[in-house]
Amino acid sequence: MPPRARARTYDLAKTCAAVTAQLEHVREAVRGLDDERLGAPTRLGGWTVRELVAHLSMAVGAVGRHLEQPPPPAREVTATGWVAATAALGGDIGEDTRAFAASAAPAELLDRAAARFAGLVPEAPGDRLLAARVGAIRLDDFLVTRCVELVVHTDDLAAALGASVPYDRQALAAATRLLADALAAKAPGGSVEVRVPPYAVVQCVEGPRHTRGTPPNVVETAPLTWIRLATGRLDWAEAVEEAEVTASGERADLAPYLPLLG
Repeated sequence: MPPRARARTYDLAKTCAAVTAQLEHVREAVRGLDDERLGAPTRLGGWTVRELVAHLSMAVGAVGRHLEQPPPPAREVTATGWVAATAALGGDIGEDTRAFAASAAPAELLDRAAARFAGLVPEAPGDRLLAARVGAIRLDDFLVTRCVELVVHTDDLAAALGASVPYDRQALAAATRLLADALAAKAPGGSVEVRVPPYAVVQCVEGPRHTRGTPPNVVETAPLTWIRLATGRLDWAEAVEEAEVTASGERADLAPYLPLLG
């Protein structure tokens, strides 16, 4: 058995600031969109831009909603566990999102989410447990998952609008690292080194473990490419063919383990 990797920790204040900053980038991108652009399709199974924005509002607003509820008795899920658990929630999330999108204008939903987050989250302790859909999770872990939601769906929003939307560096780093850690949890081992500079390096996949020098199996890619691979927005074979990923070594095929998050 390979040695168990030490769980990554995240600075609560930095992650909170990252969520706030990335949410503001989304708010700026949405301001002024007319009904035609809000009704434009996205790559998310029939969602329009309006519904995508509503989902982001829900994702950030969930932090405040959970903080207003009594804490559960014991931790059940870590940040990496959240990645594995969310795949089963797709249907429920889709139905809830469509209903929420019809409740108010998209910019108003984002404003409400931002205000609730600013009013409740900064003063809460990182070890505060939240009763999330996937199980009881610490606030500091849950905020990292909000970075994933924001970064992934900012990319979806940019693609739908045909426009560039900025990424907060800390939010992009947190999302990259969590999804890399989720790969290491899904495919434990030490035979492949996955590099996503400048944010993450993980060992994964069963097989001979290297101890010095250049490992025999190496995968390297950029942060946004990794996020698209990990969430099924980009196909592994296509990414390798287009040289968006470099993969060397007989075990450096991550296709069996992707996507990590739907």
